[in-house]
Amino acid sequence: MRPASTRHLFLFFILALLTPVGATAQQSSSAYGPLPVFEFHSGFWINLHHMLYYEAKLREVPPGASQKGPSAPQIKLKTMKDSATPLSPTERAAWDSSVTYYAANYANKDLLFNNDMILLKNQLGDFEDCDELSGTRKKTCDAGLPPKLTQVLETAAPVYRAHLWPDQDRANRRWVARVAPLIEEQGVGISQRLADIYQTKWPKEKIRVDVSVYANWAGAYTTLDPLRVTISSTDARNQGDEAFEVLFHEASHGIAEPVQSAIVRECRQRDKAIPRDLWHALLFYTTGEVIRPLLASADNAPPDKEAQEDAVKPNVNSPPPGRKETYIPYAIREGLYERGWKDYLQLLTRFWQPYLDNKSTFDDAIARMVSAL
Repeated sequence: MRPASTRHLFLFFILALLTPVGATAQQSSSAYGPLPVFEFHSGFWINLHHMLYYEAKLREVPPGASQKGPSAPQIKLKTMKDSATPLSPTERAAWDSSVTYYAANYANKDLLFNNDMILLKNQLGDFEDCDELSGTRKKTCDAGLPPKLTQVLETAAPVYRAHLWPDQDRANRRWVARVAPLIEEQGVGISQRLADIYQTKWPKEKIRVDVSVYANWAGAYTTLDPLRVTISSTDARNQGDEAFEVLFHEASHGIAEPVQSAIVRECRQRDKAIPRDLWHALLFYTTGEVIRPLLASADNAPPDKEAQEDAVKPNVNSPPPGRKETYIPYAIREGLYERGWKDYLQLLTRFWQPYLDNKSTFDDAIARMVSAL
């Protein structure tokens, strides 16, 4: 790792690059800086879409009820009713009607597993440079969405832009600026290492990362074809050095097919049931173990005050943002192995870790894990 002073200078440079030019800018969606591996976006329409979804999900939870499980948001964000400036009656009606539409049509659909939600998210990302979606003023800005949805989004857009978007866009940009030094230093090496481990190649094109104040209940998710990562800039689980691990874990979903196929093949050859989520536990374990030695030796800079202010504490037992003397991988820190993956952790430690240490082969490691199930 480079000395702290140099990293702080790099952070200042990135922040300067990300600062919007002029207070009247409506969109902030361009790729951020000449970083390797990832291409970061803070897109207006994707952020609006996720905020409408978030507020719609909140309506599913009765007042006073506990928000538990993946069906409800796991973090608490500032909503439109918490806006620093009061909404006019017209703005309130416009926003409420848009949230009502999302509650009726999208709140029961999962952002990661529902094809309609994936296609909608990707489409909004592709039109992030447009200030409309109907093509009324500019034909190239016709996003081809259902007319009612287009109307809903364009109705909510001025309210969101006036009351929440400026602060949320700044939070997204600050998040990118904080993770940028590590990506600049270690991004290429980590991507090559992970690709080698999974016996594949890292994508030639930079992986698009849509930074949003809300992503989903998990704080981040990845969709394929095209490979795109969506990550929350305000979730406490995604702050500091942890953001670096989350990014590479999510990106690993795009190169995990050889692992999944190898596990399935070995299970079928041995007439064993295919273990649910073993491949996913393996991704968490691998990313954490590859990144751990790099971050464990990082400088012990004091916690970033702005990061603490931006981060929203999720309803899980996660630590506050800031650098740690000994880096704890995400799956351990968030107790994932304690939620049904304890046996997987034993398998990974016993059979997969030797492969990571170059003391075993890929095929042998998979075969021995499956044999021990």
